[in-house]
Amino acid sequence: MSEKENLVRFGISMPQSLIEQFDSMIAKMGYDNRSEAIRDLARKALLTSSTMKPDETVAGTIVMVYDHHSTDLPITLTELQHDYHHAIISTMHIHLNHAQCLEILVVRGEVAKLRDLQQRIQVLKGVTYAELSVTHVDESSHDHRHGHAHGEHH
Repeated sequence: MSEKENLVRFGISMPQSLIEQFDSMIAKMGYDNRSEAIRDLARKALLTSSTMKPDETVAGTIVMVYDHHSTDLPITLTELQHDYHHAIISTMHIHLNHAQCLEILVVRGEVAKLRDLQQRIQVLKGVTYAELSVTHVDESSHDHRHGHAHGEHH
């Protein structure tokens, strides 16, 4: 929040049990007061891919868990990632156990295209979890290619 922004006060009504749970949670998270916790919740809600304009350029992650023994699933996932190679910046693959893998795709592009990729992953047989999390709105540019070469020092 910028220093010049005016703070606006407003009241919130909540059931006693909910506010007690909220106060307990935010204390464990290290918040000093409800206001900052609610501001963070509002910021997070505004970064939800479902509430953003489809052509908004963002960065984030797609996290998935799948059974790598599922017929042809690893091949299908690889082909799908190649179809979206312009949107995928990096991947991390972790073996959770004998059958399950966790894969994280770091992505950047238009919300609609990233949501499409997440949905195409989610519906594949053997995928038990796939979630798009938007972590940054790129307000400076509609062109999501960055202007430096990897490996160069600035």
